[in-house]
Amino acid sequence: MQEILELSVAERILMIEKIWDSIDPGTIPTPDSHQQELDRRLNRYTKGETSFVSWESIKSELNAAK
Repeated sequence: MQEILELSVAERILMIEKIWDSIDPGTIPTPDSHQQELDRRLNRYTKGETSFVSWESIKSELNAAK
């Protein structure tokens, strides 16, 4: 652990990236609460109860609020 702490910040960030990239997303289970929320949102989308806003619209709205 001490060897890791002696690395530069850039080296530690690269190490973190390599570790993160080595994790197969398929091996990480989705918590039930998250799956329920995803299902709820998909259901609302399927029923037409959800609208979407482009990132450009959001940025414009945020910039106008400044």
